[in-house]
Amino acid sequence: MTFISYSQNFEDVLLWRALGKIQHGFYIDVGANDPELHSVTKAFYDAGWHGVNVEPMPSYRQPFVEQRPRDINLTCAAGAEQGEITLFDVPSMNGWASTDAAVAKEHRAEGYDVTEVKVPMRTLADICAEHAQGEIHFLKIDVEGFEGEVLKGMDFQRWRPWVLVIEATLPGQRTTNHETWEHLVLPHGYRYAYFDGLNRYYVADEHSELLAALDIQPNVFDEFITHHLDKAWAKGKDLSRQVKEGWERIEQLDGYANELSGNLDQSQQDNAKLHQALESEQAHSAKVTDELLQTQVKLHALEARAEALQATLNSTDAWGKDLEQRLLAVYASTSWRITAPMRFIMRRGDNSPANLVKRKAKGALRRGLKWLTSRESLRRATLPIIARSPWLQQKVAATLAAAKSATAPDAQTAPDVPELLRALPQSARTVLADLQRAFEQQAKH
Repeated sequence: MTFISYSQNFEDVLLWRALGKIQHGFYIDVGANDPELHSVTKAFYDAGWHGVNVEPMPSYRQPFVEQRPRDINLTCAAGAEQGEITLFDVPSMNGWASTDAAVAKEHRAEGYDVTEVKVPMRTLADICAEHAQGEIHFLKIDVEGFEGEVLKGMDFQRWRPWVLVIEATLPGQRTTNHETWEHLVLPHGYRYAYFDGLNRYYVADEHSELLAALDIQPNVFDEFITHHLDKAWAKGKDLSRQVKEGWERIEQLDGYANELSGNLDQSQQDNAKLHQALESEQAHSAKVTDELLQTQVKLHALEARAEALQATLNSTDAWGKDLEQRLLAVYASTSWRITAPMRFIMRRGDNSPANLVKRKAKGALRRGLKWLTSRESLRRATLPIIARSPWLQQKVAATLAAAKSATAPDAQTAPDVPELLRALPQSARTVLADLQRAFEQQAKH
């Protein structure tokens, strides 16, 4: 199984080489800083271990609470005594927080901003007394130059970590500083094991068998990779999976595109048919519209004709009613009753003696007047005589008018007969004319 290293200088690889066979081990990390980045304990926590994380920066506590629920996460500094201490932090550089004023001065001299914060301080012995319930398999100390003060607060007679990992260079430098604090370790039954360029490793005398596992740097036989590489590989695998899925999706889309292309061709054909059908329907609609307009014109003409016929009918009906009233008035008049005997005689026929005499007299009179008027000399002699008698003048004029009208076409037709009734037979028109004249005579009387 490949080991994944999270630490800055492969400290966890060396510790895993020496302690990896231990199940559910226990650690103490002084200056823990971050639960994952440059963490010496992350790989062990993932393997089922637990322990105590001592980190004085209050702003670093929450990630430990969230990511290390099995661990004990303390927000305090470890020192030679109980109390309070000023912590010097470099916000722009993660992991550079220190309790050493001299280190802070150097950071300022290098141009870094340094902030100060007061934090509580406890001894390492007190922390072990409260939280260590059994073996402490390794103790790691990385406090940016404050390592000696931390070691002063530890009771190595009572608490015996199997392995010590202590930062042994000045902050940010290759210069070692272990000579300032190593005398607090070696006299208490610990042997120097290894220096990795940043940290010095020590093994308790009672676990000297671990020295052999710590005498050489991490190498290919440790079968490890960094967590950065592991994440890169995981990301690469994820990208490969996404690429594969992308190609599969492209193939699906390509098939779908081909299907859509076929559907598009069919749709275009259907659209062409629909367009033709639409044009046909539009032409038919135009024809129907034209026929409708023509029908409307004819309908309007028929309506006008119907109105004219209705007007004629109304006029004829009014004329007929008026004529009927007149006829009834004639029948009811005194003259009609008085002349009844005469009409009786007249109805006996045109060949009755009275009618024969009357016709002969009228004919002789007309012929005489016609002959008289055709003679210029007689007409000149006669006209002054006729002019002296109004009655005679009236009779002559009436006789001449009757003679003239007798020779004119449609003489028997009443002048006020409506146009529609002029198509009646001559006999019917004669009766109507007689009725008209009778009414006029009645009106004169």
